[in-house]
Amino acid sequence: MGPASRGPLDGLLVADFSRVLAGPYATMLLADLGADVVKVEGPGGDDTRGWTPPVRDGVSTYYLGINRGKRSIALDFRDDRDARLARELARRADVLIENVKPGGLTRYGLDHASVSSGNPGVVYTSISGFGTGPGRRVPGYDLMVQAISGLMSLTGEPDGPPYRAGISVFDVMAGNHAAIGIFAALRHRDATGRGQLVEVNLLSSALTGLVNHSSAYVAGGTVPYRMGNAHPSIFPYEPLPTADRDLIVTAANDNQFRKLCDALGIPGIADDPRFRHNTDRTERRAELRPLLVERLRTRPALEWFDLLVDAGVHCGPINTIDGGFAMAERFGLDPVVEVGEGDRAVPTTRHPIRFSETPASYRLPPPELDEHGAELRKWLENEPGGDDTEDDHA
Repeated sequence: MGPASRGPLDGLLVADFSRVLAGPYATMLLADLGADVVKVEGPGGDDTRGWTPPVRDGVSTYYLGINRGKRSIALDFRDDRDARLARELARRADVLIENVKPGGLTRYGLDHASVSSGNPGVVYTSISGFGTGPGRRVPGYDLMVQAISGLMSLTGEPDGPPYRAGISVFDVMAGNHAAIGIFAALRHRDATGRGQLVEVNLLSSALTGLVNHSSAYVAGGTVPYRMGNAHPSIFPYEPLPTADRDLIVTAANDNQFRKLCDALGIPGIADDPRFRHNTDRTERRAELRPLLVERLRTRPALEWFDLLVDAGVHCGPINTIDGGFAMAERFGLDPVVEVGEGDRAVPTTRHPIRFSETPASYRLPPPELDEHGAELRKWLENEPGGDDTEDDHA
């Protein structure tokens, strides 16, 4: 591959003072795109190193999934020398990202005011649970945000208890928002030469991520409630049983519903006055659902999937994770890439964005704790521009 293969962020230095998920996820995305990400860990390492099972060769797969492409240095900020090295890294960085409890880095001279005074071009990115105002005293864990934001009130059966999402959805969302904020701030820096403070909090990410449900309350004064897998405004738009397992079937407008009925061999249903329009179908879902299920039970889910997709109907089988990867392979998405070589090679999930000119790259496997400590200490202790400032960390 040519020089551009290092990615669109080649030459960007990212000081990663974050841990667990939201911050490390954001910095992994930056590393995939060519940024030089230095992962600063405490002497005990990132918490996720100990989040097991499952493991691969004794290493937490949670940690492996969000830390490729980075170099690790372990620094104890209570040690004057280590704190000085951390400040030097911050001084040289294009981007600094942290998710320490608000105010927690001030005593070490690593807060935004201190770092930007010596590095006015830095894009300083802070991720918190509930902002830097009155919510600063509340620790920010994804499960708490799922509860506080209202997401759990929307998840589960109508007559059952609220449920959390199966992943830390708002950590991932906040990580993406952090990356978007960084890109925007870098664009501003390109134009003005000035960096800025970028702040992301999980609760704000959650409220914007609730999209139509947030709008139902803010614009419509309606408090949504959980409906299991049903949609409050569209039918069908939920799992329906087939001969072997459930299939998600969606028909969000009248034309899609007609295509569904034609493919199921019940074209007359689309002309039935009870079901002619989406509002009718939503109000009479209890009458319509059995008519659709009766036909769907005649074939297995994957047969219906191919038949319905060919007919222009939106649908998909409910898979386990292995089935999800298998479908991505089937669609030619090549979802798994290998990072590292030899004994250090690790299969990992492909970066989600594709670039025609500057593709993502996967140069370094997730680092062992302080794996690059010696070279990074040597680099940080030398004056910028010396022999060790470029080749040693490329």
